[in-house]
Amino acid sequence: MSLHVLCISWGTAGNLGPVLTAARQMDRAGHRPRIMADPAMRAEVEAAGFPFIGWRRAPTGIDADPADFSDLADWLRKTMFGPAGAYAADTLDEIRRLPTDAVLSIDLLIGCALAAEAADLPHAILSPHISIRPLPGMPPAASGLTPPRNAEERATVDAATDAIVSAMEQGRPALNAARRAFGLTPVASAFAHFERAERVLLAISRAFDFDTEALPANYRYIGPLLDEPGWSRGAPAAWSGVRRSRILVAGSTGAQNQTDLLGRVARALGTVDAETVVTTGPNVGAKDLAAPDTIHVVAAASHDALMAEADLVVCQGGHGTVSRALLHGVPLLVIPLARDQADNAARIALRGAGLRLPVGASEAEIAASARRLLAEPGFRKAARVLGTAVRADLDAAGLVREIEAMAAAYRGAAARGGDRLWA
Repeated sequence: MSLHVLCISWGTAGNLGPVLTAARQMDRAGHRPRIMADPAMRAEVEAAGFPFIGWRRAPTGIDADPADFSDLADWLRKTMFGPAGAYAADTLDEIRRLPTDAVLSIDLLIGCALAAEAADLPHAILSPHISIRPLPGMPPAASGLTPPRNAEERATVDAATDAIVSAMEQGRPALNAARRAFGLTPVASAFAHFERAERVLLAISRAFDFDTEALPANYRYIGPLLDEPGWSRGAPAAWSGVRRSRILVAGSTGAQNQTDLLGRVARALGTVDAETVVTTGPNVGAKDLAAPDTIHVVAAASHDALMAEADLVVCQGGHGTVSRALLHGVPLLVIPLARDQADNAARIALRGAGLRLPVGASEAEIAASARRLLAEPGFRKAARVLGTAVRADLDAAGLVREIEAMAAAYRGAAARGGDRLWA
């Protein structure tokens, strides 16, 4: 049976990429996805051949995805809870406009989860990073912590978990107000949409993630969703014919106040005996970096093409960039700024596939870490081992299978008048 699936992205191109990859996988399987996202994403979506729907009430641009992450509770209020009703209204309009058999939405879009529930449709949450909902025995998202080894570390992890739960719970009154407006009962947890969804699809490799004591029944690891964006595939950038050590600096696609960091990295790598290419992403101008003349700075390029011959990737730690580097067996130097970047850095460092530096690292520290990563073969070996495991999860391509199973179980449970969750 061909399914009409409403696929919903949020924020920057970094989140659109996994949604587009998911849509391509569903399209190849004979289903009919359409994509709802920020109006700025229209060209990318339509170039991929999918129907596009833009937000009308919900926030867009920097209003939807604030660059300031210093106050987690305030950031969550602005992105998830405050606009939940607007996202829900736009999503319900689209559900009613065209046939819709299922909804797939990015995990931060709590209003879209609300809309799917109000419309009585099966809903899958897509998390292109580690779980935002704390999982038993695992350090919480945005903490950058590793699994505890003693009582002191356990206390630190517990405190970080309490902090993210507290930040989320501050948004629950706004969430419940939105639920009442759409005729739904209030919830007792700000994480309720994770609990009520038919599927929570973690678009990461289980081999990359830390182990949890108990994975919730509706959670599935489906491997990374890594199709390159169309705007980067044809961009001109290539290594020179002279074979030296090669370093790719991959700037984030999102607006995260990263100009200073990228400039510091470029200047540091100008002192390293290597050929270096910097891709700034759409939110940083090449002229703003004051990079040495020896550094090749471009807005965008194919990371797959560059990583195929790279010896080191330096990045902020977005999951897509980290996973892509591992698939090419390239070690990483990760300098996280915000969101899940510190969590990815912690996983890379713990597994020996790279090094992690604080955001305030000096040029000397960055250069020294780069030289070490280029000189010590153990990092590349570890990256290749981890990359092989990530590749196996990617090749398993579980997303379509889970969407189909979710929809079938939902129809079956509805026919029986029974519980539809987690089949």
